[in-house]
Amino acid sequence: MAEEKKKGLGRGLSALLGDQAASAIAAVTSAAAAGPEGAAAIKGLRTLAVEHLQPGKFQPRRTFDEDRIADLVESVREKGILQPLLVRPLPGQPGRYEIIAGERRWRAAQGAKLHEVPVIVRDLSDREALEVALVENLQRQDLSPLEEADGYRRLMEDFSHTQEELAKAVGKSRSHVANMIRLLALPDPVKTMLEKGELTAGHARALLTAADPLRLSRDVVARALNVRQTEKLVNDEGKAKPSLGGRPAKDAARDPDIAALERDLTNQLGCKVTVRSFGKGGELTIAYGSLEQLDDVLARLSRAPARGNATLDD
Repeated sequence: MAEEKKKGLGRGLSALLGDQAASAIAAVTSAAAAGPEGAAAIKGLRTLAVEHLQPGKFQPRRTFDEDRIADLVESVREKGILQPLLVRPLPGQPGRYEIIAGERRWRAAQGAKLHEVPVIVRDLSDREALEVALVENLQRQDLSPLEEADGYRRLMEDFSHTQEELAKAVGKSRSHVANMIRLLALPDPVKTMLEKGELTAGHARALLTAADPLRLSRDVVARALNVRQTEKLVNDEGKAKPSLGGRPAKDAARDPDIAALERDLTNQLGCKVTVRSFGKGGELTIAYGSLEQLDDVLARLSRAPARGNATLDD
């Protein structure tokens, strides 16, 4: 069963990245699983001096947790580096290499006073290097929630990959990918709380539907609420939310332009859309019947053009 899953994951990577980039990730994984003796047969595997390597420009990590690096240093001192780094030659700089995947291991090697580290060398283009760096880190599952979300976003926006393709390649469900990407819509102060660990990804997902996520997030942190309590807090806020600017205009439902917009949006998103006017503002409601349908709506919105026939900007 495990072997079947591994093969399926390989096919997903090849479909997403192409054979060369996918084989680079597979080589790193195989070398780690094979151990020192079996890894010797891996193409491109060698040892390089630590000072001949430099961090990659496509590193998806925003920060490096010093405590986790310290733990890794101790592990490297005791066991050595078990998984080789993936690197590529630096053009015009003979003998120097750029790290595509494995910067934490490189930093830990320096902390452990190692002079050489195992690497797998591959000639990858900028596009391949960026894709491999993102996917390899996503597969390792040790990114922060926002780093993971941004990795999915970059792979979708820069390389036109779909949520379904990404989910298959990194072994996640499509709903997981969709929910993680939604975190990027949170206000910056809430993202900061998430990065600091004051909120979990579960808290953040619950706050996405809040009318005032920043106010509620501060309440969640101050009261040390769990995820279920946060969901209830958001739900209670929705029930108590007053109308914007008073009662809806009586003729809003009969306005032919509003009715036409509702029809167009309903057809575009595949869900019932209701538009209500409140003076100069208003409220747009999208009704969905399941999380799968919500995922589909989010996917459609992420692909929506800026202007066009009955777009959201009209």
